[in-house]
Amino acid sequence: MDLLKTYRLVPLEEGDGYIKVLAPRNVDPLTLEELRFGTGKEIIPVFLPEEEFAQKLQEVLAQEEVRIEGEFEEREVKDILYEEETSPAVSFVNQVLIKAVNSGASDVHIEPYESQSTVRIRLDGVLHEYTHIPTSLHEQVVLRIKVLASLNVAERRIPQDGKIAVKVGARHLDIRVSVVPTVFSERVVLRLLEKGGRLLRLEDLGLWEEDLIKLRRLSRKPYGIVLATGPTGAGKSTTLYAMILEIKTPTRNIITIEDPPEYQIEGVSQIQVNPKVGLTFAAGLRAVLRQDPDVIMVGEIRDPETAEIAVQSALTGHLVLSTLHTNDATSAITRLFDLGIEPFLIASALDGVVAQRLVRKVCPHCKEEYRPSKEELLEFGLQEDCTLYKGKGCEHCMGTGYRGRTGIYEVLEVDEEFKKVILRTQDAVELRNFARSRGFKSMLEDGIRKALAGITTLEEVVRAVKVEG
Repeated sequence: MDLLKTYRLVPLEEGDGYIKVLAPRNVDPLTLEELRFGTGKEIIPVFLPEEEFAQKLQEVLAQEEVRIEGEFEEREVKDILYEEETSPAVSFVNQVLIKAVNSGASDVHIEPYESQSTVRIRLDGVLHEYTHIPTSLHEQVVLRIKVLASLNVAERRIPQDGKIAVKVGARHLDIRVSVVPTVFSERVVLRLLEKGGRLLRLEDLGLWEEDLIKLRRLSRKPYGIVLATGPTGAGKSTTLYAMILEIKTPTRNIITIEDPPEYQIEGVSQIQVNPKVGLTFAAGLRAVLRQDPDVIMVGEIRDPETAEIAVQSALTGHLVLSTLHTNDATSAITRLFDLGIEPFLIASALDGVVAQRLVRKVCPHCKEEYRPSKEELLEFGLQEDCTLYKGKGCEHCMGTGYRGRTGIYEVLEVDEEFKKVILRTQDAVELRNFARSRGFKSMLEDGIRKALAGITTLEEVVRAVKVEG
């Protein structure tokens, strides 16, 4: 009798005439009696608080092997920790989600190929192969996910997007679903977002003290534009959210325009763009200006119209926080110029830029020292007697040597002297050289400093940023 799957109790010990099990304090006594009758043994429960038991059950289920036998049946998912797994598709989807949540994954990929399908999960920004499933099960899994996401199960020729709300123990998840047709079958990507997940504050982002002071100073500007730049997935929105938390008070009217809002912030009005009905970033920004805002966060400046309205908003007494896709901080100025903003307007409106990337942190459980090679010393300009760190690989980090992520940053404050240079040139290289002459530190330098401190590795820094020649 499978105590774990059938009764959702965790077996601890079995002996002659008894079975010891972990159970929640609110367990139905009839369940224990039924178990005693079915096994013919005395049941000795070890009670835990409900949340603690759910966490333990989640850990145990995450270690279970995926089973693919059984009959297909469609049922609504509630708390998937306690859902009866009566079909291969239900069992598989639940098992993968439990594994992903337990390991802290951000995405799940289900990829069909000719002979089998591959399931990969993204941990700390890097994809790892989790398991393989036969092509016969793949179709059922896609159907299961489509039903949960309220997608058209009969349509297999065009991409579809949807959402699933599930509960894993005490954790509530919003899952964004993307289904795309491929040569062999439909490919599915699930993006996991935790409802009510803890928002990071500025001090949690991994900034050195001097950069933390700069970013706090920029957050508290009464008006102007502050930009976060970097590629998709670099943590830009997280930085802007942290800045909002820094300044959020009952006396400030803060409104955001996002695509879509990733986290809900109490006391902040959040608007989701919807281009299908004409609610673009630009249209939303115009509407927000009529809502008497003090601080406006625009998810992204994508086009000249949005850029122009954002600059005008900053010049008329609003603090505007937004993101751009540029490689470094000074390139943001060039990008604004390319979007049609005049240099004198950029100089007047722009207060600061933070460029960033995410790097994996060395696993603290298997961290070990090593001496850098001559090539590393030369490439990164390190001292010969320096010490670096790497993870050996252990059960805590799934053998990767890394656990968790942090940011590497460059924070550019646009002061009066820098504004004069912007009026003279919009060339990113010239602007960067001027900033460096005044003590500006690059992301590469920030990354090397974090590698020397044992926070990350040089390999991660090189993966995230270009090494300057």
